[in-house]
Amino acid sequence: MRDSAYFNSLGQRLGFLPASFKQTVPGAIWLHAVSVGEVATVTELARRLRVEFPRAPLFLSVGTLAGHAAAQEKLANTVTGVFYAPMDHVFAVRRVLRTLQPAIVVILETEIWPNLFREVKRAGCGLVIVNGRISDRTEARYRRLRWFFREVLRWPDAVLAQTESIRERYLATGAPPERVKIGGNLKYDFLPREADAASPVRRLIDGLRPVEVWIAASTMPPASAGDVDEDDAVIAAFHELAPKHPRLLLVLVPRKPERFNAAARRLVAAGIPFVRRSQIDAPLELPGVLLLDSIGELSGLFPLADVIFMGGTLAARGGHNILEPAFFARPVICGPHMENFRQIAQEFRERDAYVEIASASALAGAVDQLLTDHTGAVTIGRRALACAESRRGATERAMALIREVAARACPHARRALVTLVFLWPLAWIWRSVGAWNRRRNMRTRRKLDDAVISVGNITMGGTGKTPFVLYLAEYMKHAGHRPGILTRGYGRHSVDKHLILEAGAQVKTAQTGDEPQIFLRSGVAPLGIGTNRFETGRQLHDRFGVDVLILDDGFQHVHLYRQVDIVLIDALSPFGGGDVFPLGLLREPLEALDRADAFVITRSDLAPGTWDIERALRRHNAHAPVFRARAVPEYWVDAASGLQIPVRALPVSRAAAFCGLGNPQSFWNMLDELGIGIADRVAFDDHHAYRASEMRRLARQFLAERAEAALTTEKDAINFCEGGTALMAPLPVYWLKIRVEIDREAEFLAFVVSRLGLSTGDRHVRHASE
Repeated sequence: MRDSAYFNSLGQRLGFLPASFKQTVPGAIWLHAVSVGEVATVTELARRLRVEFPRAPLFLSVGTLAGHAAAQEKLANTVTGVFYAPMDHVFAVRRVLRTLQPAIVVILETEIWPNLFREVKRAGCGLVIVNGRISDRTEARYRRLRWFFREVLRWPDAVLAQTESIRERYLATGAPPERVKIGGNLKYDFLPREADAASPVRRLIDGLRPVEVWIAASTMPPASAGDVDEDDAVIAAFHELAPKHPRLLLVLVPRKPERFNAAARRLVAAGIPFVRRSQIDAPLELPGVLLLDSIGELSGLFPLADVIFMGGTLAARGGHNILEPAFFARPVICGPHMENFRQIAQEFRERDAYVEIASASALAGAVDQLLTDHTGAVTIGRRALACAESRRGATERAMALIREVAARACPHARRALVTLVFLWPLAWIWRSVGAWNRRRNMRTRRKLDDAVISVGNITMGGTGKTPFVLYLAEYMKHAGHRPGILTRGYGRHSVDKHLILEAGAQVKTAQTGDEPQIFLRSGVAPLGIGTNRFETGRQLHDRFGVDVLILDDGFQHVHLYRQVDIVLIDALSPFGGGDVFPLGLLREPLEALDRADAFVITRSDLAPGTWDIERALRRHNAHAPVFRARAVPEYWVDAASGLQIPVRALPVSRAAAFCGLGNPQSFWNMLDELGIGIADRVAFDDHHAYRASEMRRLARQFLAERAEAALTTEKDAINFCEGGTALMAPLPVYWLKIRVEIDREAEFLAFVVSRLGLSTGDRHVRHASE
């Protein structure tokens, strides 16, 4: 069965993750915890991350089948997805990185994977090790291979070691001293959660009362020939205890699932009455045994125990975590092997907070003593709780580190080798032709009589240019000027070289393109559409007397002179993968950013941090100020009636959403922030024109998901086919109106006005909705 289950996980171990894990923009958080113990350790950290980064997809990888089962049990409602970690081969790691697009990768405890570490950093992601630990067994090997691990440990941004002695082990292995700090042990931040009243195990124990409960937790096989088999030791102790404790219930919990059947055979051979957790409805007589053949249930059962033996401590396995039972103030018995938890064991030993035995022969006596001396058992349990409570705080230190490193991350997906081979020549051609065109256009640059503000970007896809252009037009209008908007009209079908339209003009989308329709319908400013922006701007001035022109998508249109060049940078995908098209999504090399007069990082509220984006901008442009902006939902519009609805008063509890944007994630995130229950999401290509058949299909699909309405964006509503809203019936369709907010708004507007050399009087910024 184990081989079959492992085979089923092989695809993920080779880097092939479920399609639902695919992220369209960077910003996810990837946690890695090997097995059951590490999953338990990371649980509280994962919950904290979900609260602090509610919009960031949170993924957890594991290395074992048991770890996967425990993660699904404990964290299914916290993380976005659980998967098997890729093998430490470049092709598998890169495939996972391309799928998840993480901003940061957080490694738990001892995992040091050379290829994973290198590829994570080469992809621009943050990399930290938290709860860092190097065991006695691995320390010698790491020291022998110090020449190798010294290079590997230069990749992480930081390591939070559990203790000072473990920090010294990292340094001896070659980690840079300035990157290794003491963070404490996350296991101390375990939040005890008792099994609820509906637990079958709890019902069984309650039905057997009065009963004495002994839990043998995480028992292990021998580490080598001649070592102790802890299942045998526990069964032998049970035989010795049964005559004196006729109401004794032993809960036997083998550490590894593959040991469940072997433990059952031992119990049968020993003639001990028992029932398996998987067959818990069977009758059980006392003294008897409950064989807990389940994953993820043990921790919640500790408060039901009178005494606990912690496995992995009689066999030479280095011990298991005794903090979980300690948080329930339960007395714990351990053997001599606590090497993996040396500091915890030392602290508990100094405070007489657990019972230590030297060999398996002493197990029965220790259990008997604690079952008989109730006052002594309670005292030991209380001391254990005090020890555990005294060292909390590691989670907060880990959060501070993750917060800092994520803010500095600037991730980009690395291309597969076959992609590089075939697309690099095309990218070289794109770069060369683009450079030639820019040099030619700069030589023949023309200047209009009116002041020109250019709003553009350096990447393909949406960065929020349309609402930003409207924001500037509204400001200029309310400041007493006569703004006009210049745009190329992407996707329009018109024979006219220049379309000069008054604000609010009703023209078919086919003649203008979709985004110009948003400008027109706003009624803020007249619009000029044409590829020759100089001639279009001149005609716009002659007809409407405009004195300020706002050039939409103008950064690459260097043929037209502008007084201020504003470049928008999408916080969710700032630099298009670092390569020009088709290798990446850059329109021109990053060196072109030197032409910008100001940068605005849009969607800044949706990214874990934007300071590293600013630092990257500074490498290419040291003089331009950097501002931050976000899109704010303003109101919903009923697509059929035009009725405006307050943004938080939408009359639906379950909806479906669709959009055709350059960055659909921004729309999904906004819906999540509004707290709307989304039954289904469908993304189309940017500027998608909706056909009648697609509208009908969407309606059928959304109705099948029991959606009460369909939600979309203003740009998408413009791209509906004729009668598109009616084709969605009986589903009502609502689109979301948004506006722009800018941090340090007064400073930004003063900068723009100073560059234009215009007077704005005493008027203040207002939005069209006011």
